[in-house]
Amino acid sequence: MENEFFKDIEEALAWAEGTHCAITVCDLEGKVIFMNERSRATFDKEGRTMLGKNLMPCHSAKSQEKIRHMIETDTVNCYTIDKQGVKKMIYQTPWRKDGKVCGMVEISMVIPNEMPHYVR
Repeated sequence: MENEFFKDIEEALAWAEGTHCAITVCDLEGKVIFMNERSRATFDKEGRTMLGKNLMPCHSAKSQEKIRHMIETDTVNCYTIDKQGVKKMIYQTPWRKDGKVCGMVEISMVIPNEMPHYVR
């Protein structure tokens, strides 16, 4: 059954492979079940392969609690970082299957230092 689930995720997220964002998906326990090309490249540069591994040990206790809280309360976390002179926006959100929260997805995208903001 688990293999079918992974296949479903891979098929459902096939569109994510060619994007300019790093997309990482984990299950309820924090096990990484999908990484698109950009996500894999980011972690490969650091000499780590995360697919199939738990992401919790890579995070501080405070971040682990934040991840658990987002999953339990179905809430979103969004922030920007500057890493080695590159500014990124990080968007983390629970994902659902059949209406039930099944884990988290993180989308990391490079953004310019100055961005237009529109009120519509």
